[in-house]
Amino acid sequence: MAINKSDCEIKETALDFKKHWNEAYLNNKTEKLGWFEDKSEQTLTLINEAKLSKDALILNVGAGSSTLIDTLLADGFSNIIANDLSEEALESLKNRVGENDKVKFIVDDLLNPSKLNKIKNIDLWNDRAVLHFFLKEGEIKAYFKLLKKVLKANGFVVIAVFAKNGAEKCCGLSVKRYDIEMLKNELGTDFELKNSFNYTFVNPFGGERPYIYALFQRIN
Repeated sequence: MAINKSDCEIKETALDFKKHWNEAYLNNKTEKLGWFEDKSEQTLTLINEAKLSKDALILNVGAGSSTLIDTLLADGFSNIIANDLSEEALESLKNRVGENDKVKFIVDDLLNPSKLNKIKNIDLWNDRAVLHFFLKEGEIKAYFKLLKKVLKANGFVVIAVFAKNGAEKCCGLSVKRYDIEMLKNELGTDFELKNSFNYTFVNPFGGERPYIYALFQRIN
């Protein structure tokens, strides 16, 4: 199966990231996006291992129009934040799950947050396929600075990123590929690795996307 087929129909020359992601969601049906998965089984496995209470505050960064939010609601979670840089993505998600008091939708930039940085005591930071878009050292530091700012003591982190043998691009954008040691180094000694595994996601176009999934817990 092809590993480098484009994950969405959008021009590679786009430099305005907000515009880039808005166009991706405007020009493609959710189920035709290259990162779409009908069931977020790997993420849910790690969330279940965290053994969170149903009122735990769960921040989903880069949530897009993910069906994970639907599943969390169906599982009884009642304190969910869905964040994305693209208002089009969150509008699509909102239209699907409906207006309710269990999900807060926040359009904000992880690298230059004006809303997310005001949140406190997150029980779980969940990221599927956002971190790997940040290529510069300053961007990566900004990402983890925000994570550590909002996550509570003993809180959990679930991160899924392209593995070292993964694709070099996604939706026309270059990505940084990771192994578990790289994630451990970025989080530092205040976080303990609870579980990790490799998983090859097959996207809607039949392309193989090797990922690494990891669950960490803050210990200091």
